[in-house]
Amino acid sequence: MARKRKGRDISGWVLIDKPAGMTSTAVVGKVRWAFEAKKAGHAGTLDPDATGLLPIALGEATKTIPYLGDALKAYDFLVKFGASTTTDDAEGEVLETSDARPSDAEIEAALPSFVGDIRQVPPQFSAVKVDGARAYDLAREGEALELEARDLYVDELTLTERPDPDHAQLHFVCGSGGYVRSIARDLGQQLGCFAHVVNLRRTWVGPFDIEDAVTLDKIVELERTPEIDSLLAPVSLALDGLPELKLTEQGAIRLKNGNPGQVLPGNVEYGDLAWASFDGKPVAVGRFRAGELHPERVFNL
Repeated sequence: MARKRKGRDISGWVLIDKPAGMTSTAVVGKVRWAFEAKKAGHAGTLDPDATGLLPIALGEATKTIPYLGDALKAYDFLVKFGASTTTDDAEGEVLETSDARPSDAEIEAALPSFVGDIRQVPPQFSAVKVDGARAYDLAREGEALELEARDLYVDELTLTERPDPDHAQLHFVCGSGGYVRSIARDLGQQLGCFAHVVNLRRTWVGPFDIEDAVTLDKIVELERTPEIDSLLAPVSLALDGLPELKLTEQGAIRLKNGNPGQVLPGNVEYGDLAWASFDGKPVAVGRFRAGELHPERVFNL
């Protein structure tokens, strides 16, 4: 007999301003413990040294994570010119150096080649799997990897500040699977001067914004108290990019049982992906067909 998972049946999103020096998994663990939640996950890993927005799903909100897969994400990051490193950031060992430094005009002329549908090779130290093992584990063992380039959509890459000749502050908006460290590495190669990331901050993910995030200190302050629930955002927030359909009472009953349920007319076409609600709560995500929503995910709220 399977052991019953301990914890509260609590559902919603917690938006964390992740500090540097912690893995995303460790942050999820702290938040889950603080809320005494049975289940938790996150939308988009941040490197340990990165800071910024880490959306954490509790309970039924974990079922909405797949619908954030195509959501755009925004980053602000500082690039240092003149050196490449093993990790493509400041934590790695220096591989090559250069005395060359690009001008503002040269940087701005290079950036458009990284916008749109591009191909990007992940960093050697990344979570990409190679023959079942993580690339960062193989890289730590000294293995030189030839990682395959991957498709990436980049919506925006702009120069926002030039503090000095050695550094440039950039703003980056991309789709799923993008590596900021690879952008810095490839930009340095294109400019002929080598480069790596010094610091990185994520500012938004799809419908989630850093302005609405709380610190881990706030989580610790309220951990395992009734007041901590005030930090929860609704499950439906992650479905902001999908059309919403209202259910009839009978339709809600059928959907909750995993069957197609009748919905009221809405701005959707046959076969569209949508989410259905009843009495202000999400009931299911699915495909609209002939006046009904055919469920892919059903929420127990």
